[in-house]
Amino acid sequence: MDPRFDLFGNDVAGRFAQRFANAGQVITRSPLPASTQELVSLRASQINGCGWCVDMHTKEAAAAGETAVRLHLVATWRESTVFTEAERAALALAEEGSRLADAHPGVSDEAWARVREHYDDDQLAALICLVALINAANRLAVIVHQRGGSYEAGMLARMTG
Repeated sequence: MDPRFDLFGNDVAGRFAQRFANAGQVITRSPLPASTQELVSLRASQINGCGWCVDMHTKEAAAAGETAVRLHLVATWRESTVFTEAERAALALAEEGSRLADAHPGVSDEAWARVREHYDDDQLAALICLVALINAANRLAVIVHQRGGSYEAGMLARMTG
């Protein structure tokens, strides 16, 4: 399956991508740990079936020093021992915030209480914005059939910078 449309080569999409990347920089520069950002982005992308984003976030996380074990186990984080309680809370929020169309009631009070235990207001704001942003990115890539496999760490920063 070839990509349907070149989001990176179109002027309108390129201008949007620049603003999208700028919004992402707010999150990147936030006090939310970078490893948590990548794990959340990876998990949401797995849920949404976005090969491009799974490829990107796996490679970016690995380049930043994330272990292969944790990257391989993020899809089964509930049955894994390698994630902190804070990361587990963030992954739960990401899952519930990504599955809104699956007849899910939204983010449960339990998931909300768990993230409040581990994150301050600025970190929580970044986490909420990240879940929204990665879900939007997943949809962009899935709609145009942007496939995973060719991404290289740092590529997106070079394309939008």
